[in-house]
Amino acid sequence: MKIAMVAPEKLPLPGNGSVEICILGIARELAHRHQVTIISRQIQGLATTEQIDGITIQRVPASSPVMYTKAVIRLLSQQPYDVIQVDNRPRSMATIKRAFPRTPVVLYLHSLTFAQPGPSKLTLMKKADWIAVNSHSLRQRLGRRFPLVKHRMSVVPLGADLSRFRPVESSEEQIHLRTQFGVTKPFSILYVGRLIPGKGVDVLIRATALLQQQMPVQLVVAGKGPPYYMRKLRELAQKQKVHVSFRGQINHEHIDQLYRAVDCLVCPSQEHEAFGLVNVEAMASGLPVIASDNGGIREIIESGINGYLVTAYKRPQRFTSYLYKLASNHTFAEKLGKAGRDSARAYFSWARTAMHLEATYTRLIRK
Repeated sequence: MKIAMVAPEKLPLPGNGSVEICILGIARELAHRHQVTIISRQIQGLATTEQIDGITIQRVPASSPVMYTKAVIRLLSQQPYDVIQVDNRPRSMATIKRAFPRTPVVLYLHSLTFAQPGPSKLTLMKKADWIAVNSHSLRQRLGRRFPLVKHRMSVVPLGADLSRFRPVESSEEQIHLRTQFGVTKPFSILYVGRLIPGKGVDVLIRATALLQQQMPVQLVVAGKGPPYYMRKLRELAQKQKVHVSFRGQINHEHIDQLYRAVDCLVCPSQEHEAFGLVNVEAMASGLPVIASDNGGIREIIESGINGYLVTAYKRPQRFTSYLYKLASNHTFAEKLGKAGRDSARAYFSWARTAMHLEATYTRLIRK
């Protein structure tokens, strides 16, 4: 098959955005058996055309979403494709489908953000030959917004690179990585993601402050956000006297090393999470995970078996109680981390994601 994958116009690929990470992860698997082209935004310092792991990446100007879609269509017109996948942009997908009415066009939605309710969005969604969504939770919510196209939606869970995201292999490796990332306390908690109010980092800071009253602990925060909110978080940490290190945005190529340097990951999201890729990456790395019982996260974690789900996730005390369980019992934390790794290997690999998509592409082409 000749497959074209159209990335959103916002960030270049390869990149640190979760959608961009997913596209590249899936494309690497599909490229073992098919001819895959990714179209992404042009940015200074990156070549217009590049080969990565058997994938062709072509970059086009993206001065605006409309201009980006036009440039994508011009590029797609240069050669025929068997199937076109557009990630997270219903409007762009609909325009591309109008330009190539005889080619199957798939929309892969990663969140609710670009699928707000309303008749105009429904018109766009109806253009897709098929809609992939990353969780049953997302499908349910989208189905309520767009009942007329729910029958075209299928769940295709995301994954992780299981060879790169792996458990730490020796105490020497962990000591080296802890030194590299400045992890100095006996028990360390990691947060990875955007630093915005809906992600609950303030709740995690308060939870860490409570745990700190019982044992030495360090919070490591990897991600970036608006300067005003970053200031708020730093002030809160200072006020709560929390030992926290803000690491900023860490390139996704190196984030696996940070997972191996810490003792657990916490995902304290306060708003709907369609999937929660960081949870899968941490589980693949053998880290015990504590996360909000929220959206698609509950499709990844089975509480008490391969991680913990926090039901009353607006209350810091709930996170603290689970953190204490892990911090006070290293053997149990190790066991939970191993169960998480087993779950990731069984259900959340890019190979499985690609297999789901491949089957659908084949069906659409035959149809």
